[in-house]
Amino acid sequence: MVEGETGVSIVSTQQTKHFLGLKGVSAAEITSLLDRAAYWEQHPSKVTNTLQGKFVSNLFFENSTRTRFSFELAQKRLGAGVLNFSAAESSVQKGESIYDTVRTLESMGIDAGVIRLKPTGVLQELAEKIKVPLINAGDGNNEHPTQALLDFYTMRKHFGAIKGLTVSIVGDILHSRVARSNLWGLLELGAKVKFCAPPSMQAPELAQFAPYVSFEEALQSDVVMMLRVQLERHDHGLLRSAEDYREQYGMTMERASRMASHAIIMHPAPVNRNVEIDDELVEHEKSKIFTQIAHGVPIRMAVIERALT
Repeated sequence: MVEGETGVSIVSTQQTKHFLGLKGVSAAEITSLLDRAAYWEQHPSKVTNTLQGKFVSNLFFENSTRTRFSFELAQKRLGAGVLNFSAAESSVQKGESIYDTVRTLESMGIDAGVIRLKPTGVLQELAEKIKVPLINAGDGNNEHPTQALLDFYTMRKHFGAIKGLTVSIVGDILHSRVARSNLWGLLELGAKVKFCAPPSMQAPELAQFAPYVSFEEALQSDVVMMLRVQLERHDHGLLRSAEDYREQYGMTMERASRMASHAIIMHPAPVNRNVEIDDELVEHEKSKIFTQIAHGVPIRMAVIERALT
């Protein structure tokens, strides 16, 4: 693959090709990854020898079945050896630091690490010390770049281009790494982004990049992206109840009927049915949720290939 410009979030040197996020990444770099994903989608061989002899470790310090399976399938399709790591089964639970764990696997000879973390900022610190490429599979409330890339891929495939689209992202913006990665990438690609969220779920520092609008205005967009409601946050007072959230900010059948005929509904999954989106809409013709999931493997193939070739 042709290397993109070195940016804030994609660090490329002779030694390392970390992929940490989309903030500061050029449209050309993003487009090259989308184009490469298109190649892999059009060549759906179950296994290739592209990365034969390479070993990739999935370092998940936070649970995520869907993302890990998607990365693992992408790695195996590329012919790489895969080592799966779960913090729940590791010495991290005994007090070993995240750095020591990653450094240990690097010392054993892995060629790259796909890493998912709860705390924000730790991944950037690791990238400054670890020489093998690290790929962000979600870090804290910061970024989830491969999710955003598969979202862009879905939009581009449906509309033909991203430039000029209006995308509204609805839900818990404050805690959403998906919203942030989508924001940075969509703006770079020439789309207009709007946010819609309850006051307690807004991130004020992002308002200068994307205005907060009413749900009614959000429904007028080309893409309405519903974020997963983290029901566990009920205890922190952010949500009165799942029912109340659906009534005020859920994508109901009635609200979907007011969207433009060409507009689509997206969601990063997993879905809380009948909370952020009605059950009948999950596989509705307007919904691209399972299409997004399908696009995760070729996108992650492109990202892993970039890191190791």
